This record gives sequence, C-alpha cells and structure tokens, in this order.
Amino acid sequence: MTRLAVLGVGRIGGEIAFLSSVLGLADELVLFDTAEALLRSQVLDLTHTGLDITVSTDWRDIAESDICVFAAGLPRNPAVKTRADLLSVNLPVASSCSRALARFSGVLITVTNPMDANNYYLCRNTGLEPRQCIGFGGQLDSARFGMVLQERGIPGTPWVLGEHGEHQVPVFSRLEREVAPDTREEILGNLRMASMEVIRGKGGTEFGPAVHIATLIRIIARDERALIPCSCVLDGEYGFDRCSLGVPAVIGRDGIRSIEEWDLDRWEQEKFQAAGAFVTDLCTRLGI
Repeated sequence: MTRLAVLGVGRIGGEIAFLSSVLGLADELVLFDTAEALLRSQVLDLTHTGLDITVSTDWRDIAESDICVFAAGLPRNPAVKTRADLLSVNLPVASSCSRALARFSGVLITVTNPMDANNYYLCRNTGLEPRQCIGFGGQLDSARFGMVLQERGIPGTPWVLGEHGEHQVPVFSRLEREVAPDTREEILGNLRMASMEVIRGKGGTEFGPAVHIATLIRIIARDERALIPCSCVLDGEYGFDRCSLGVPAVIGRDGIRSIEEWDLDRWEQEKFQAAGAFVTDLCTRLGI
C-alpha cells in the first residue's frame, strides 16, 4: 500500500495525481492546494475517471503518507528568464508547506523551482534527513539530452548533473565517442532553452515532467534501487555541502540509498564547480 501526497495540484501536480492513479502507483492520494476551487475540481475530475482510489484533501493526512510531491508555487512562464528567478516568490510557499510536513516521515520529492534551492530549504526547515529529500529535474534534463544526442547520431547513455537550470552539466565523458568542446557548448546552449518553446506555446511544461516524476514515484514505491540523476543535499560529495545539487544516486523505498561520485573530465568539472557555486549562493540566501 502506498499513500501519495501532492502539495500543489496545478498543471504538474494534477497530472502527477492522475498518472499515479492510472498507473497504479498509489493506493491512496492526499491532495492539497490553497486554491480551493482548483482542488475541488481536480478531485472531482479524478472521481469522474471511475478509478478505484481513495482521495483525501485533509492536509493532516500528509503526515502518514509514504511519498510527498512538493509542486506548489509559481511555475516558470514566458516572463521568467531562469528558474532561479522564482526563488523570492516560491520561498514563502515552501515555508508555508513545510508546516504541513512537520510530522511527515516518508520520502519528499521537490519539483517547485528553483528546485535545488527549494529541496535544500525543505530539508533543513522540516528536519527531514537528507536521504528523504529528492529534487526532481535531472531525469527530465537527461531525457532532453538524449533527444539531442539521438538527433546528432551520438551513441551513449545521457546524463545531466549539476543545477536544474542554466548551470546544468551534460556528461559527455560517459558517451561512446568523444565530443568536441565547441559541440558541447552548442548542445549545452540547446539544453538550456529546451523547455522554452513548450512554455511559450502552452504556458508551461506538463507531460514531460509528470512522466518522469511518475517514474521516480514508481522507483521509490517499488524499492527498485535504481541509479538516476537527481538533486541531493550534499555532505562533502563532489566537494560541496550546504546545498542540493544534481548527482547520480541510487533510489529506493527509503529515499537516497547512496550517491555515486564519478570522475568528470576537465570541461565537466569546470561546469560542475560553477553549478555548485551558483546553487550554494542561492542556498546561502535562504539563511538556514
């Protein structure tokens, strides 16, 4: 039995609730949003599917949930230049939601941008252990990287580490052939803009994030112990602490089981150091 809580049931949160129900990833749902009309509508819409799933809107039930997805707050839109620009507007949302997580003892998945900073904030502000706090973003960035590699006929498994944002780090050294520095920079530029066409066309991303979040929920719920890119609160790994950063981690029922420290080449190391410095600065602004 898996009880899934979703804080914020807008574009992505609502889709996560729907997918988790359809795919049988959750037996019970706890949905919460301060927009009461939206919350009622989402619950009613789920009910109309005829799916056999229990839905609660009592935020107190979050405490007994196995997994909680934090998807509340303002999403990136055409007027927002970078995800980091959402820090000031979404930090109060994270602060408010942290009160609902006061007695929560499961695994938290942070989606709201800037995801890395919010994941660090929620970990420190709720008293959850770092292993319980997983930041989502690396799976989606890696999938986009894989599409670019496929278009260019470059074989290998796509991995993106670092920040879920402008300072993302595509890992070229684990591909099956060498990629020249100028090509790397060109691909990195494409990845930074990968979501903007979707955002300009429909106001925000939805299907891509939701599918990969559902995959992460499945990995946790079924204790698959899979190695994926995700944001983890670091304690000296890759030379960083006091921040949450995208790294390869083994994920299971209890959250982060281990973090792998890969040997990065010089180009990747420079980008990763820049990502770490940038995210650490954001986390320092949180004052915790």
